[in-house]
Amino acid sequence: MVSEQKSLDVASLNPDQQDAVLHPSGPLLVVAGAGSGKTRVLTHRVAHLINQGTHPMRILAITFTNKAAGEMRERVEALVGKVAERMWVSTFHAACVRILRMQAEQIGYPKTFSIYDQSDAQRLVGYVIRDRGLDAKRFPARGVHARISLWKNELISPEQALLNADNVFDTKYAEIFREYQSRLLKAGAMDFDDLLINTVKLFREHKDVLAQYQQRFEHILIDEYQDTNIAQNEIVMMLAAAHHNVCVVGDTDQSVYRFRGADFRNILQFETAFPEVTVVVLAQNYRSTQTILDAANAVITNNAERKPKELWTELGKGDRVVRFYADDEYHESNWVISQLTKLKKSHEHEWREMAIFYRTNAQSRILEESLMQAGVPYKVIGGTRFYDRREIKDALAYIRCAANPLDEVSLKRILNVPKRGIGDTTVDRLDAYANKEQIAFALALRRTADAGIGGAAAKGIASFVALIDDLESRLGQGPGPVLRHALEASGYLSELQAEGTVESDGRYENLAELIGSANEFTQVDEFLEQVALVADTDQLDSDNHVTLMTLHSAKGLEFEAVFIVGMEEGIFPHSRALVDQNELE
Repeated sequence: MVSEQKSLDVASLNPDQQDAVLHPSGPLLVVAGAGSGKTRVLTHRVAHLINQGTHPMRILAITFTNKAAGEMRERVEALVGKVAERMWVSTFHAACVRILRMQAEQIGYPKTFSIYDQSDAQRLVGYVIRDRGLDAKRFPARGVHARISLWKNELISPEQALLNADNVFDTKYAEIFREYQSRLLKAGAMDFDDLLINTVKLFREHKDVLAQYQQRFEHILIDEYQDTNIAQNEIVMMLAAAHHNVCVVGDTDQSVYRFRGADFRNILQFETAFPEVTVVVLAQNYRSTQTILDAANAVITNNAERKPKELWTELGKGDRVVRFYADDEYHESNWVISQLTKLKKSHEHEWREMAIFYRTNAQSRILEESLMQAGVPYKVIGGTRFYDRREIKDALAYIRCAANPLDEVSLKRILNVPKRGIGDTTVDRLDAYANKEQIAFALALRRTADAGIGGAAAKGIASFVALIDDLESRLGQGPGPVLRHALEASGYLSELQAEGTVESDGRYENLAELIGSANEFTQVDEFLEQVALVADTDQLDSDNHVTLMTLHSAKGLEFEAVFIVGMEEGIFPHSRALVDQNELE
């Protein structure tokens, strides 16, 4: 045994949960209804495998958020001891980064490749659109990037997208896609979708690498399988092809990420991929009353493509579901706030125990106005996140350029920040020269004379290149010292201090926080990976306020009283869903 011989208590699990936990080997599909204790089942199954002699290093457990990964590791550790630290527990993207950092050179990328977040990726798409002379209004970078992202999640290459194009617009989108991928490769960068598709590419083109990881992971466990896209599903299928020891947990009724490329049919097709699969259904709910479950069952039973199950609970019938028909959104928001206030005054619930859900972020405005007028404390989940703030992205761009001097998006972001006399015209000339010579933008920066750039702009570029080279030479000092030196040597911090406003003081404090965070890491690449893979959802704190959030952000959370607004055709379900049965479901 590799565990610390802690006995595993399965008597506290219900019979279905026990079946899933004690499943010996081979493919296992756990259809887990909401609130049915699936996390407990997953952690107990991992602990059971370890107690049965599987080395923790040979277990790969995939969750959909970093927070969930941390919680799983803690729970397994509580069951089997410190040996749990040896497991691979992470998100798909984090696991792929770990693999690609070791093998990226085999598919043409440097091991120090940059990871572009959504805003970085959209910025690069914008450069491509501009350089191709296309109208940014007809081809908005955000929309084009979303289209490219869906293609990637479905493992469609630029060449396939071009072949499938039915009209001029589709052709233009596919051409932008092709150029975007070319620019990413030149910049030594991958966007979030590339982390998945490049892992698939690595496994397909290098069977020895695939065999290495197939042998490494004796057991694979995947949570929230209904939210996997085609690329993620392919990674699972390839890794599990040798031994079939794969356990997936999910529920077609809880698939909410279709717009990101998630395909709930992956869970339906799992039985086709593994005919010998064992299916366990967890239908007992430990979170909600029977009234709420009956309402959920009544709605979801109309879905055509699903694994049937009837949720039930021993928690009793509970309060009935209240329906309120409002005249308009103002009437609706005022009624919701009146009910919140009534629940608080009657001491039934604290503010923190109540939440308002909506389909789109735009719906929060009227609710916020009503809450402010009523003096009700609230927090909107999904405001400007720390790593999305301008000064943070500027600072990170400096250290990313040092770690990967080819990083086009980061170079362009800070080339003239603080101002160095390098304007848009100069950047356009550098772009034109790079395109003409078929070289990376980073190399064009070092050939200003050949690009026809002189005077103050050339001097500014020379000082910038010297700073990046200096930062690169300091990488061994760790991310904290490199960040501080970048911000001091560039004049970024002194510029903020000279500004002397409340806003600049706040930005200065944010940078101090970032440097403090960076000082917790010894390796620059580890720090940049942590930043790139940070969870999407803001952390809920314990302050006493009503929570406002989209239904997508609310998945997996619990509140005592919930109000769902905008339950009307065209809003929820969204108008886009009404024309596509899969979207509707």
